[in-house]
This record gives sequence, C-alpha cells and structure tokens, in this order.
Amino acid sequence: MMAESVSLTKQSSATSPSPDYHPIIIRLEEITKIYGSENTQVKALDHIDLTIEKGEYCTIMGASGSGKSTMMNIIGCLDRPSSGRYYLDSVDVSGLSDAQLAAIRNRKIGFVFQQFHLLPQMTALENVILPMVYGEVSPTERRDRALEALEKVGLGNRVNNKPNQLSGGQQQRVAIARAIVNQPVLLLADEPTGALDSQTTEEVLGIFESLHQAGITVIVVTHEAEVARHSQRVIWFRDGQVIHSHLNPQELHSVID
Repeated sequence: MMAESVSLTKQSSATSPSPDYHPIIIRLEEITKIYGSENTQVKALDHIDLTIEKGEYCTIMGASGSGKSTMMNIIGCLDRPSSGRYYLDSVDVSGLSDAQLAAIRNRKIGFVFQQFHLLPQMTALENVILPMVYGEVSPTERRDRALEALEKVGLGNRVNNKPNQLSGGQQQRVAIARAIVNQPVLLLADEPTGALDSQTTEEVLGIFESLHQAGITVIVVTHEAEVARHSQRVIWFRDGQVIHSHLNPQELHSVID
C-alpha cells in the first residue's frame, strides 16, 4: 500500500516580503477540545484563537487544569481538536490522518520533555541519530548531523556516553540535540527544567535562547516565572481560554497571585 503523504512545504509568494515581515507559523482558529460525553464532558479548550510568528520565543502558562498541556499536545500534533482549525507552517493539519501527522511531527517539530525519554542502552550519539532513521537521511549524514547537534548543546565530548553516565542536565542536552537534529521549524518544550537544579536550568534556557536566535520558533510550557522571563511573550491560560495572548514576561506579577 502506498504511504499517505502531505505537502509540508509552503507555496512561494509572487512578491518578496518586506524585511520586517514575520510569517505566521501557528494559527489556531476556534480550537475547542472536549473530553468525555454528555454529563461527563470536560471542555479543556474553549474556542481558542491564537497566532504565533515564525522565530518567536513564547511561553505558555496557567494553573493546573487551565488547558496549557492540552494546547501543547494539539500544537505538537499529538492530539486533535474536537472542532476548529489548526494551521502549522501554512498547512491545515486539523483533519490529517495519523500517518500524515506523524510525518509532520518528524519533519517539522522537535520535542523536549521534563523526563528526558532517552533510550538507556544507546549512546548519546545513537539517541540523537534515532529520529533520522524514520526519515530519508543517509547513514553518513545521520552521523554528521547528530555530531553537529551535540556540538551545539556542548556535548561534543560526550557522544559515546550512555544516559546513566550523564548528569540530568547533560541528558536534557542530549534530548535537545535529538529534538533539533531534523532541523525543525518549531521546538516544543514541556516543563523542560522541572527536573533540573537552578544552575543547570540557566544552562538549558541559554541553549533555548541560542536556538531562538538561530531562527527556530520556541514554545515552552512552564509553571515557573523565572523560566518564562527568558522568553519574549507569555500566553496565559485559564479555564481553557487564553486570558492574555501577549503578556510581557516582566509583568508576570500582574497575573500571578
């Protein structure tokens, strides 16, 4: 059976954009997510409209149960909205098949989680190579790109170490290298510093800032104000709705009790 495919490239424009033009990489239109049915229904997201420009560094915040994790899963194509449309890099992904969503995730999105999800029997290099096994990347290029990604996160001298030979911060760096090795347009991080000490947190956030400066769109879900203050913009959720879509990170005190 022929594998399903979806166009992952944007259509070229007839005119060149101005130097100040920033294309929209994420557009959410009337996104609603409902769990359960009838009397047990829970509306996790309630008609969300939101845009994020290419190259932005945003954080998503809110109390537990506010909808931020559900939002993260939909932006990452790990879950589907109950209604509404989601455009990622000009592609309407709302109604794509599971195979098409998997292709989107592999080629366009890098994921970093609180728990590093490294395979313990593999070296750092092998863990970073893994996402490329599912793409059309030659073995030689896989190794070269994985080495380059590990160099970017400061682990060029740890490529042959297994996870149990690395500190928590080093394991998170390997996870970041794995997330960027396919050269994604979007990096999603879910509580990426939750298991790290304060010094290592600063080091990891420094890597995110350098990736942002290199042009990658970075979105971090966090409950920590200090983490959010490294970003350009905070999106604040409450009861499944966006209460603030463009909150200045330096003004978080106005919404945090």
